[in-house]
Amino acid sequence: MALRTRITERLGIEHPIVQGGMMNVGYAELASAVSNAGGLGIITALTQPTPQALRDEIERMKAMTSKPFGVNMTIFPTVNSPDYKGYAQAIIDGGVKIVETAGTQAVREIWEMLRPHGVAILHKCTAVRHALSAEKAGCDIISIDGFECAGHPGEDDIPGLVLIPAAAEKVKIPMLASGGLGDGRGLAAALALGADGINMGTRFCATKEAPIHDNVKQAYVDNDERGSFLIFRAFKNTARVGKSAASEEVVRRLSNPDAVFEDVRELVSGVAGKELLRTGDLSKGVFWAGMVQGLIHDIPTCQELISRIVADAESIISSRLTGMMA
Repeated sequence: MALRTRITERLGIEHPIVQGGMMNVGYAELASAVSNAGGLGIITALTQPTPQALRDEIERMKAMTSKPFGVNMTIFPTVNSPDYKGYAQAIIDGGVKIVETAGTQAVREIWEMLRPHGVAILHKCTAVRHALSAEKAGCDIISIDGFECAGHPGEDDIPGLVLIPAAAEKVKIPMLASGGLGDGRGLAAALALGADGINMGTRFCATKEAPIHDNVKQAYVDNDERGSFLIFRAFKNTARVGKSAASEEVVRRLSNPDAVFEDVRELVSGVAGKELLRTGDLSKGVFWAGMVQGLIHDIPTCQELISRIVADAESIISSRLTGMMA
């Protein structure tokens, strides 16, 4: 049996499994391994320091896989905004046909640049209303992120068991489920809830090919389902990070009702996070991690992980669930 869905058909991939874009993790080493294993690998545009560096990374990716792959572009308001249009042009020049986006409505300007070049837009949302707005604006695929996810889960606190079917009832275009997914049970459940596939971030960090220090990979294995903290809630920019001494210190400092971002800047900056991933020194900063850590027990290759997820999902669908029918 093979799992064929609207996602596999639309993206031209073998299995309905997508590796989400991740800052300082989404390099060609990981993304090519995911694509070569039959999923969709995604390199992260803003991990590259310049649009030209992204062009070079796209070419590296092409040399490492002949399978479909995508590029992630996340747009958030910052004091010194990156050259978003320059990165988008690099994507166009590289002939990339799948782009994962996230962030503010400003991302739609990037969509308008990409669409005339036949690029499929996969947009990440944390609420049904946002998904419907993105669908109406012309994106091709929705990735709906439940409260369990790493990174920014939004402010509604709706877990996947409710959010996925709620979105599936209203969203007409293909949809990926994201947040709390890391094994065959999750894939089978996501399909049952109305999704067409899954998008995983944290689980792919704990793989052989993930270009991060082994200490960080081991932290994903050691942490359980309680091994994350929500930070920045008071700033209406909630983020889920892995449990560590550094993130505990962030939580402690932010527990002060008068706390401001400057109180934790040195621990939560992108520079600190990049250094942590490179050196494995968990005291350097915080790292993104979802509740799915409770389901991560090993550090396989991407091929081993994807093959296992698909085989387990197929077994659950064809044997266990079918066997329950009277």
